[in-house]
Amino acid sequence: MPTGAAGGAGVPQTPPAIELRGISKAFGPVQADRDISMAVPRGTIHGIIGENGAGKSTLMSILYGFYRPDAGEILIDGTPIAISDSQTAIRAGIGMVFQHFKLVRNFTVLENVILGAEDGGLLRPSLSRARKELRRLADEYGLDVDPDALIEELSVGHQQRVEILKALYRNANILILDEPTGVLTPAEADHLFRILRGLRDQGKTIILITHKLREIVDSTDNVSVIRRGEIVGTVRTADTSPEQLAEMMVGRKVLLNVEKAPAQPGAPVLDITRLRMIDRDGVERLRDIDLTVRRGEIVGIAGVSGNGQTQLLEIIGGFGEPGATLMGEIAINGKAIPLHGYGANGRTRRKLGIGHVPEDRQTEGLIMDFAAWENAVFGYHDAPEWQKGPLMDNAAIRADTESRMARFDVRPPNPELAARNFSGGNQQKIVVAREIERNPDLLLIGQPTRGVDIGAIEFIHRQIVALRDQGKAILLISVELDEIRALSDRIAVMFDGRIMGQDHPPDTSASDLGCLMAGVSPGGAPMTKGTGA
Repeated sequence: MPTGAAGGAGVPQTPPAIELRGISKAFGPVQADRDISMAVPRGTIHGIIGENGAGKSTLMSILYGFYRPDAGEILIDGTPIAISDSQTAIRAGIGMVFQHFKLVRNFTVLENVILGAEDGGLLRPSLSRARKELRRLADEYGLDVDPDALIEELSVGHQQRVEILKALYRNANILILDEPTGVLTPAEADHLFRILRGLRDQGKTIILITHKLREIVDSTDNVSVIRRGEIVGTVRTADTSPEQLAEMMVGRKVLLNVEKAPAQPGAPVLDITRLRMIDRDGVERLRDIDLTVRRGEIVGIAGVSGNGQTQLLEIIGGFGEPGATLMGEIAINGKAIPLHGYGANGRTRRKLGIGHVPEDRQTEGLIMDFAAWENAVFGYHDAPEWQKGPLMDNAAIRADTESRMARFDVRPPNPELAARNFSGGNQQKIVVAREIERNPDLLLIGQPTRGVDIGAIEFIHRQIVALRDQGKAILLISVELDEIRALSDRIAVMFDGRIMGQDHPPDTSASDLGCLMAGVSPGGAPMTKGTGA
């Protein structure tokens, strides 16, 4: 009997909040979902996991009305329903909180909540009624947020609460959350799951899509695993383990812990001394950064997005913000490099032996309409091996890309396919393969596994460690504390443009790192300056 169903002799069973029967969906020759059947009991938190491209997002898009299934049936509370669009889903009591929030940044919380759900032609009465309802919802579900605050002034965690309030304001009884903790601090993530458990205890049904197995194990009642468009199984979370779930997702045993020998640091490759950055609006983004990365070590930078990590990586890689003022010094292999002018561009940095896996693969790492073979040499297209007289040797690039796709397990292994037609994890593999195989002295990696499934995470982590073991220097930025702690030989924490402190992973707990990420010392006192390198 499914969790949450009523049973017993002569007692009718409560129908599931959601039941999917034989759902199939194809996009041309690609079968995204195949004959998926699944029941989600009312008043539970139900996890859905699978590799990138497994079909879970397509399935949720069908449930929310973005796509129509080619075959199959959807039942809500036991009643069949044809969900033709998102408005139909909303009327059926379904709300969705997207990974990238759908909020108008210069509107207030209140204005965002009622947008598209106004009571009539006059806005003032709608706002008045919405304010009262918002207060009730906030009190009932612990979603406290200032209704008059502008979205752009709120933290990411509070913006997420607004998205949940939007759904509840529209009378959602079923909430779908897609990768909800990707940009949250550990404390914000913990608070989110307290909210979700409160919603469940009030009778709401939650569907949680995440690639983080720890979140699944800690927060869900049941979990369904999708592999290559098919349901592998649905299990009670209490009866399984992260290792078993990972094996179900990938179809083989997966190493969840990063296996690496102790680092053998050598000579410094990157030396940063008192680096400051003031952007063109006069805001100081980096404040006296001192940092060294040596051969044969991985230095991880932990921190909540927006605290200067992006600017640091971009400046080192030669992609700094135009018009910004830079002070201090950056040296590569003992030689100072220019911070401004011609020598501060990405092309020059690459010639100095700096590889760069950017944080946003789709806007900075790939040209989405270009084929995989074109993206495979993006930034390195003028290398001698790709030249054939005055032209590029496209046949050689295609052949090399095909070989590289096989080595890095890019799926599908088709170099002619446009980048936008690959899943997020396979897009990331294309970028990682391009940068690693240029044999850089220093590899900059921003968010290496953001939105990437467990199988691809394992593979990318192995490549990073292998590069370190070849004597390369690696500077890693990630909002994932588990990733930072597992990969790094040394960790620096950034807050408000400063390095708050540095330590080795065994010497610093996750809670201490979380405090530093929030600008608070582990003892509880606010920190006003970094503790140096």
